[in-house]
This record gives sequence, structure tokens and C-alpha cells, in this order.
Amino acid sequence: MNIKHYLDSTYLKTPEQAGLSVAENTKIVQGFIQEAIDEGFKLIMIRPDKVKLAKKMITDANSPVTIGTVIGFHEGTYSLQEKLTQAQQAIEDGADDLDYVCNYEAFKRGAIDLVKNEILEGTKLGLAHHKIVKWIIEVAALNADQIIQLSTLIKNVVMSNFKEDNYASVFVKSSTGFYKTENGLPNGATVPTIIMMLENASPLPVKAAGGVKTYDEAVEMVRLGVKRIGTSSAKAIANGETASSDY
Repeated sequence: MNIKHYLDSTYLKTPEQAGLSVAENTKIVQGFIQEAIDEGFKLIMIRPDKVKLAKKMITDANSPVTIGTVIGFHEGTYSLQEKLTQAQQAIEDGADDLDYVCNYEAFKRGAIDLVKNEILEGTKLGLAHHKIVKWIIEVAALNADQIIQLSTLIKNVVMSNFKEDNYASVFVKSSTGFYKTENGLPNGATVPTIIMMLENASPLPVKAAGGVKTYDEAVEMVRLGVKRIGTSSAKAIANGETASSDY
């Protein structure tokens, strides 16, 4: 199995989160983009303000690597208009994939119509521009019933409003990688959560993000049925090494 075709190589730290200057952090982003080009990963996932940089580097290299960015990151509590404005700018800058953070806090407090509307409008914008759309549900912030319910809700909104041809372009994604858990609990993809997502999001595809640390774990996720894997240690995983990062 060529696991590289499933890997979304990811770097989403701000300079403040990384403890670096803007220039130092940008250099790391450039390194991740170049590595994705050199290694032939499926996609490079970066912050919205770095999409133009990635587009230029990938175009100059005549590379097939695609560009993903995050919308409403990482808490997901941005307003719908803020998310749509971010997404529109990312589209104009050259993004191929839009990974929206679902407003899972609104979902948890029962504001279901708000969540349905952002899924509808965010998906509509992405598909209208022939982009891949992913909805991050932040599994570590949800219990099992909520994972099932939110995965099902996203599926139902998509199936009720878009043609079957579009289903493969709308993912349910496990995690941002930035959620803080207590007592060292996993904050990303685990086999049980991914199985719940696969069973309840189908026919929509699933992206396992966060917590996949080895080649064998990545292969296991693919064999379960995931179509993408998000990791900040793509090269280590592809080389059969153990990832040093939690994401």
C-alpha cells in the first residue's frame, strides 16, 4: 500500500503556539510544503494565511500535491459569516480542500438548526467552487452518542441537499489536533471513534486526524475505510518510523 496517497501532511501552529518568530514559523511551513512536494503526499494542510505561499511553491514545482486549509479553527465557534468569509478567501488564494471546524459546542447545547445551517452553507460554498469540504467534529470533545449523532447529522444534511455525485467530496473528520484533554486521554482518531464515524457518516468519506503515529496504524485506518489521514509526521509514518508528534 502506498500510504503517501492517503496522507495530508499538516502544520497548523501559529508562531505563538510554536514559540517562534513569524519568520521562523514561516520557514517551518515552507519546509513542510517542500517535503510534501518531494515525498508526493496527497495534500499539504496549512493555515489560511499560508495558502498563497503553498500555491506558489507547488505551482513552481509543477507538483500534483493539493492544498488544504482550516476554517473556523480551532474552536469552531466562529459565526457562519466568519467561516464563509474565511473559506471564500482561501478559495481565492488557491486552496483545494476546506476543513471547517463544526460548531460542536453549539451542537452539544442543542442548537441543531445553527449547526445544520453552517454545514449546508459551508458545503454549498465549497462544492460550488469544486472544492473538497471536510467537517471536523472534534471527537475528544464528544461522547460516543454525540459522535454518532453529529456524524449522522452531517450525512443527513449533505444527502438531503446535494446530489450523490457530491458525496465523495464531503468528509467527516475526527479532530483538529488542538483540543486539550485531561489525564492524557487521546485528542484525536482512535479505532473505536473512527468505526463510529464510518458507520454513521457513510456514504460520506471519513478523515482520521490526530493520533495516527505509525505506518501500521495508518494502514489499519485505511483498511477500516478512511480515505484520508491527517498528521504532522507524514514522512516518519511513510518511512515506517513512529511519529514524535501527537498530531
